[in-house]
Amino acid sequence: MYIVPDQSGKLAVVTGANSGTGKETTRRLAGAGARVVMAVRSVAKGEQARAEILAQHPDAHLEVRRIDLADLTSVQEFADGLLADGAPLDLLVNNAGVMAPPTRMTTADGFELQMGSNFLGPFALTLRLLPLVLAAEAPRVVTMSSLAAHYGRIRFQDLQWERRYSANLSYAQSKLADLMFTQHLAVVAAERDWNLMSTGAHPGYTRTNLQTTGPNLGRDKPTRLYAVLSAIVPSQGVEQGAEPLLYATTSPDAVSGGYYGPSGRFGLVGPTVTARPPRRALDSATNVRLWAEAERLTGVALPTRVA
Repeated sequence: MYIVPDQSGKLAVVTGANSGTGKETTRRLAGAGARVVMAVRSVAKGEQARAEILAQHPDAHLEVRRIDLADLTSVQEFADGLLADGAPLDLLVNNAGVMAPPTRMTTADGFELQMGSNFLGPFALTLRLLPLVLAAEAPRVVTMSSLAAHYGRIRFQDLQWERRYSANLSYAQSKLADLMFTQHLAVVAAERDWNLMSTGAHPGYTRTNLQTTGPNLGRDKPTRLYAVLSAIVPSQGVEQGAEPLLYATTSPDAVSGGYYGPSGRFGLVGPTVTARPPRRALDSATNVRLWAEAERLTGVALPTRVA
């Protein structure tokens, strides 16, 4: 098992911290001494998760704050709250996401739900929090991707899947976009001489509610697809599945632009190793184009100056 190094004195924000890899990441960061802001859509579920973590780690420093990554106004309100506090942000963990809703759904801002929640929301959050991130001594921005990124394509001609929606292909696009964001943020940090590490991770096939919540959105009866897959495809629990994310967030051996995932067959399970990103995530020209489009869609751009 990966042992998280001492995180005493560090402030972390973890999105989707009430369940799955987000909750496990929060638990282990807090157990290592970090103060963690649990960024969640449901405050009630966040408070329940906080209580469960405190039962294991009574001295943990945890705070629940609401954010809905499918609503850019909510993203701004969350960021403004942290900016008002003024504390340097050491670790920003973009973990939350939604997977494969069976019919096309949209965010509060009219984006396709997966592209909005998985990429555009975290993109806007990261850029809004950059002043706090860059005020920290050795900050990291860590973004969760997926093996699905390997078959993802960025459909600039129909980024929001308004024509011929595909649940799985739109998910793959959003997770490829996350990796492209990770890579370009690392480039921007190097160009601007920021002491910022941008890393990515994927959890392999980890058993969480991600595989059931999204595919059941809008359904009267739950689909059994992922229950069947879990019975025949190698999978792992969140303790192991969160480790690539924890490694990317805390390991002294992680590097900017690095991508980490399980080491087992097909990258589905096992201890963490350096993963190979899809070639499309390393296309710098396309990464720049996607970044510019994200700025246009969200209305959030890189600051011209950061104190």
